[in-house]
Amino acid sequence: MAPDPARPSAQRAPGPPDRGPQAGRQATRVIQARPAGPAGPPRGGPRRSLTSRLAGDPRTPLWVRRLVIAAAAGIILGLWVDWRLGFTVAALFAIADTFYRSRTMSVIPAAARVAAAQRRTQRRMLMLRPSGFLALHARRIPGSQSVIDHLIIGPPGVFAVDSEYWDRRLAVRVTAGNALYHGPVNKKERLVHARWEAAQASRLVGTALGESIGVRPVMIIYGPRIPWAVATLRGVDVFPGNWVRKYFKRRARAIGRQRLSSAQVNRIYEAAQRVLPPVG
Repeated sequence: MAPDPARPSAQRAPGPPDRGPQAGRQATRVIQARPAGPAGPPRGGPRRSLTSRLAGDPRTPLWVRRLVIAAAAGIILGLWVDWRLGFTVAALFAIADTFYRSRTMSVIPAAARVAAAQRRTQRRMLMLRPSGFLALHARRIPGSQSVIDHLIIGPPGVFAVDSEYWDRRLAVRVTAGNALYHGPVNKKERLVHARWEAAQASRLVGTALGESIGVRPVMIIYGPRIPWAVATLRGVDVFPGNWVRKYFKRRARAIGRQRLSSAQVNRIYEAAQRVLPPVG
């Protein structure tokens, strides 16, 4: 289920979004320049365009923070000791912070990061096969260009899983209203889309089996540090990649006697194979 914003090749939305199997997930703001008239471009146009780009860049808060801290350190030392020492310390802090931030996130294309996140989840799910879990990966939703990254069927039920790889330089947080933010970007659309994909899987598999099948939406995040174990946000279970095995095992224990039998798991798995075609 691909990419926060959406992947570069497609913008994801609550309805059937345009999302391809190789699409990236990083939202992109496109700034369209106004055409120049006969007398040349409008005065001040380039300045507004630059401001818009800076406002839309998720790294801008980091730059502002770095500048404020460096300036504060330089002013304090400059007033109490010597202005040259203050300037030197401010410059050294800015250089050190820039170097540290650049080392925390390798420059990898968005599509490659998405594929890496999907492969990580696949490897973790292989470890759960002895516990009765089966998985379908990269399954297309008929009638749309959306792709379910992983459909997991096991003793605790059926799960539509979205594997995300986000920029680790930006903090992940949740507001009081259960809004998920990655840096300054609100991930509401990603959560809504995850629920939509789970609902489509529930409808298609349930119709094929002739019974109601509940599918739980899940979002797994790789990259930044997640300050919680598992959080349910807008109906979606959100947790870091290192919690994959723990999450599904705990769900199996929590459901108790209502677990699906091996025969039921295989039956749902075979129906999902029929109604959710593989990508490619």
